[in-house]
Amino acid sequence: MNQVQNFTKGFIKENPVFILLLGLCPTLGVTTSAINGMGMGLATAFVLVMSNLAVSLIKNIIPDKVRIPAFIVIIATFVTIVELTMQAYTPALFDALGLFIPLIVVNCIVLGRAEAFASKQSIGSSMIDGLGMGLGFTFALTLLGGVRELLGSGAFFGFKFIEGDLMLVFVLAPGAFIALGYLIALMNKMTKTS
Repeated sequence: MNQVQNFTKGFIKENPVFILLLGLCPTLGVTTSAINGMGMGLATAFVLVMSNLAVSLIKNIIPDKVRIPAFIVIIATFVTIVELTMQAYTPALFDALGLFIPLIVVNCIVLGRAEAFASKQSIGSSMIDGLGMGLGFTFALTLLGGVRELLGSGAFFGFKFIEGDLMLVFVLAPGAFIALGYLIALMNKMTKTS
């Protein structure tokens, strides 16, 4: 598979949220706004790229018996870097994302890509795969957060377009399920017709 296909499959063909239905806990939990979705997506993308790089670098020296625990330690290292950086430079976003930042360690997208792809591929392919999947995840979370924010409060990225509250259900937890369901249906329709 060429590098362009590795990069683009995370956006459409194997989008972690809309097609593979992975990482739904943070997807539903933090997407009350577009900025929260984008922040969580970019944090996860950084961890994906860096953990894929590290796993690909040391894949031949990790014994099979401790492969998964070693991957989790690698992922946890990069999650800690993200968490401390966000706490220092974007405290409002850090507070909004809360517990979901440390939960990136056990996000099935990150561990799955380390196990299924990075542990078997070259360094360059692994990084490109991580970047593609990470940006696909960021796209999905930003889109879902934007839809929920727009329908729930009439704003997008914090900029208010319509005064007053619209459909409050979209700001609440049930709105995440409703919006995600419609976006998945739309994505399925688009991928089946193309």
